Amino acid sequence: MKKFLNVLYRFSSSWTGTIIIVLFLIFFVAQSFVIPSGSMKRTQLIGDFLFAKKFSYGIPTPHLPWLEIPLLPDFNNNGHLIEGPRPQREDIVIFRYPKNNKIHYVKRCVAVGGDELIYANKKLLIHFHEGDEYIKKNYPKEKIISLRDKLWVENPYMGKYPGIQYVPEGIDIFEALLRYYSYNKEIDMIPVMIDDLKAPVYELGSKAINALYTKVEDDHFYMVGDNRDNSNDSRFWGSVPYKLIVGKPWLIYMSLEHRSYERVFAGDHNGGGGRDHAGLKRVCGDIAIDSKECQALWKNQQYTVRWGRVGRRIESIQNEQPIQ
Repeated sequence: MKKFLNVLYRFSSSWTGTIIIVLFLIFFVAQSFVIPSGSMKRTQLIGDFLFAKKFSYGIPTPHLPWLEIPLLPDFNNNGHLIEGPRPQREDIVIFRYPKNNKIHYVKRCVAVGGDELIYANKKLLIHFHEGDEYIKKNYPKEKIISLRDKLWVENPYMGKYPGIQYVPEGIDIFEALLRYYSYNKEIDMIPVMIDDLKAPVYELGSKAINALYTKVEDDHFYMVGDNRDNSNDSRFWGSVPYKLIVGKPWLIYMSLEHRSYERVFAGDHNGGGGRDHAGLKRVCGDIAIDSKECQALWKNQQYTVRWGRVGRRIESIQNEQPIQ
């Protein structure tokens, strides 16, 4: 045994051994990711560096880091060497973007196969596939409404997770979905008019609509950002199949405020991800956020470490008032 341990120590001390061990950990145990956009703000912030557990939902087929080239064939045709449990509702999940599998996204799983969803302005309503009795047993009456002869739960996860919010930072996302639909009809949700639903009415061509509807396919998972008014998620490009599921965020090992004043004030490109006027007001107080004084204050605190987030587990920090 002692001889084996000595050989193992010498192997791990070599460059070859170190590389093999690191790659083994990345492929099968844990991998580092950084949050690049504000779609999960305030639960996870731009500049959060985190470790993800790669074994939470089985063992995904290993990919070469950075290049994201698969190193083995997809033997099981489900993206995993070893099949595992599926994501559950409420889980925060890391997965491959369905339209570009080399890009990783982080969102919250809000619905699973068989669930039905209605999205209206500031409202996400879900009819869970277990049926009305399940809904009445597991959700408070004030969150349940009846539509189309079924029970639906309105914003079922708000309240439990303080980071979930509807705070627009740019264009109205519901209107953006409608425009996207009118251009190419590629959004996942179908425009509908629901008479008993209390929601603003929009014009789409010659039709009046007040909601969008979809049903999640089997072995698929509907992923929506906690920052719901500013998230590119399943509402645009559909549910995520199990084969693209990578793992679950585990631990924040560093959190760095690195955004420029220009990005925080105006956002990226068309005013999207990164715009954070609330963050500017938090730093600048009563000073106008479009002033040079505010710009200077922001630059003075840029590249600071958010020490209150370092070393925190995602499972615990998502249940608390967000630390920014």
